[in-house]
Amino acid sequence: MQDKGNVDLQDQRRRRYRAFAIAVGCLMLLLGASALAGWLLQIAIVISLIPGFPSMAFNAALCFVLSGAGLAASMLADRRFRMAATVMAGFAAAIATARLVEIATLGRRFHNVDVLISHLLVPSDFIAEIGGGMGPNTALVFLIANVSLLLSLHIETSTSRVVQELTSYVVITLGMIALASYVTDAEQGYRWGPYAAMALHTAIGLVFFGSGLLARSWWLQPANRAQIPLWIPAAVCFTGLLVDLYTPLGLANGILYVPLVLTALWFGNRNAPLFFAFACTVLLMLGFLAVRHDEAGFWQEIANRTITAATLWLIAILVFYFLRNHHNLEAERIRFGALVRSTPDAVIVIDERGTIKSFNPAAESMFGYSPQETIGRNIKMLMPEPYHSEHDGYLGHYRQTGEERIIGTTRMVSGRRKNGIVFPIDVSISVVVSGETKTFVGIVRDISERARQEERMKTTLAQLEAYTAELERSNHDLDEFAYIASHDLKEPLRGLHNHSRFLLEDYEDKLDDDGVRRLNRLVRLSQRMEKLVNDLLYFSRLGRQQLAVKRADIGLIVKDVVATMELLLEERHAKVVIDGRLPDVVCDAPRLTEVFRNLITNAIKYNDKPAPLVSIGYLERYVGEDGTVARNVFFVRDNGKGIPQEFHEDIFRIFKRLEKSQDSDDGTGAGLTFVRKIIARHNGDIWLESEVGAGTTFYFTLGKKREGQNAAA
Repeated sequence: MQDKGNVDLQDQRRRRYRAFAIAVGCLMLLLGASALAGWLLQIAIVISLIPGFPSMAFNAALCFVLSGAGLAASMLADRRFRMAATVMAGFAAAIATARLVEIATLGRRFHNVDVLISHLLVPSDFIAEIGGGMGPNTALVFLIANVSLLLSLHIETSTSRVVQELTSYVVITLGMIALASYVTDAEQGYRWGPYAAMALHTAIGLVFFGSGLLARSWWLQPANRAQIPLWIPAAVCFTGLLVDLYTPLGLANGILYVPLVLTALWFGNRNAPLFFAFACTVLLMLGFLAVRHDEAGFWQEIANRTITAATLWLIAILVFYFLRNHHNLEAERIRFGALVRSTPDAVIVIDERGTIKSFNPAAESMFGYSPQETIGRNIKMLMPEPYHSEHDGYLGHYRQTGEERIIGTTRMVSGRRKNGIVFPIDVSISVVVSGETKTFVGIVRDISERARQEERMKTTLAQLEAYTAELERSNHDLDEFAYIASHDLKEPLRGLHNHSRFLLEDYEDKLDDDGVRRLNRLVRLSQRMEKLVNDLLYFSRLGRQQLAVKRADIGLIVKDVVATMELLLEERHAKVVIDGRLPDVVCDAPRLTEVFRNLITNAIKYNDKPAPLVSIGYLERYVGEDGTVARNVFFVRDNGKGIPQEFHEDIFRIFKRLEKSQDSDDGTGAGLTFVRKIIARHNGDIWLESEVGAGTTFYFTLGKKREGQNAAA
């Protein structure tokens, strides 16, 4: 809210500066138009204002019109107005430059620049009656003022704004000097040498012109705005010049100009004291040149004014450095205040007695108190027991011994909200020493959510420990079941098998063909039942036994598997080829041997081609049909029947077989289940791509393991 108020106040000031500058531009336009009307209508009183006073030259009136319109247009945002301001200020500067060149080259008797325009509109006899032309001081003011306006229009930098502000001070000073000279009848102030003089209303208009330029510079850079009215230093300048002209040796002058430089303390621009010192130096020089000096006091007054000027500049430099340091400290204070206001942690500042000095917005929302309710009260109002009672004793102990118990550390304590709720907080306290005063800054963080998470974590860990104990008990029961199944369950199966064989051996000649067939069937079923039990027990152990991993050559593993399957390959006229080089990997070699044996066996057994072909290879980078990408992929590809898409997941289920092979009695349908389990134990994955009638490709990856590492169940 405070920042928003500052922004609103700054906007109001900008609007005032803009309105003032536009009003000054309109007044200058009106002044110049009135003087031009006086020339065109041949009204001398409008041109000279007071009979016997110097008249405003035709070109000076034209420059007022152009400069006023240019100043007003420069305050408008539209690009067309800025272009118009550029053209008008450029014309005014060109007229002033031509007049100064004419004075410098041809002298005071020539007024060709003034006559060049005016003789086309004004009768020659009236021009001769009025006489004169634009004075060098008037031309100089119009030149530097319009050049500074052009710079600020097209070079939007801080330097151009400072130049315009400095120029405005010079313009105001020269206009005030001319006005003071009219009041004191000191002709040197409004007439420079033997050249044409500055008219009274020209001097007034130039003071307004400088004020408008100053308002425009403050509008461009609001930080430079004065916090006291500009007429106060202007009045000091005017009074100082008057006193200077009527005080012997200008003694009172230095006394008046010192407060003028000190008024820079109330200006936002830190360069203001240097500007004022420059303006005072100009006033000192003009005050010296505006009066006649006798030979005896000439050098004495020069020494006096030199000392005065040196003193003014010394004070100005001191004020300049003071303002610079003040601005730096203020900037740091603003940055620190913004940081404190925007930090999500509560920041509380207390003194050595425990009295709260600062309470940021985060502290308000955390504790529920407003700053008005806490500032000036003891910090222990935010503490529950036992911290509430112990805090004053700790501060007293610190004041007596200087022992720091918690300063510089972070500790977890409790805080108390306005509604009485106690909650956990982290507090970090630091001390700031300034002379004999010590201030403590506490950064407070509400850790209620963290405490709740820790409680939830403790509960989860307790549940996890219970689940682990239950899992261990379950595994123990499973081991007992495996033991019972491997002995007690298989014993009756063997009995059934043996008695069936005995019956066939002893009573085969007494049984008919159907009885023999049924007994043979009973023998085969008992054998298959034993295989199912063995596979089930093997599957249960597979998930719980550790993997003894080491670096192994996959090519050698495949060759060993193929060597053990020579009989099957010959019977089926099958062939196994290795497509490229197979890398070395860290794995459990016996388990991986089982993977390749199962995949190769299935590729041959479920193959309807007269010459089954199995290809084994390795891909560093695999891109699937659906766009998925994998690295370090092994594959086993066959030219068999293929597997329909809807059965790609079913084939990995235990004891699930899509069809019987030619020797299906030798298998149980658990081979691919074992394959997936072994690959999963290696932190890998297995999938397949198949086309019905063209063949199937199984892909699998193996996760990274360190050599010698055992993977527990």
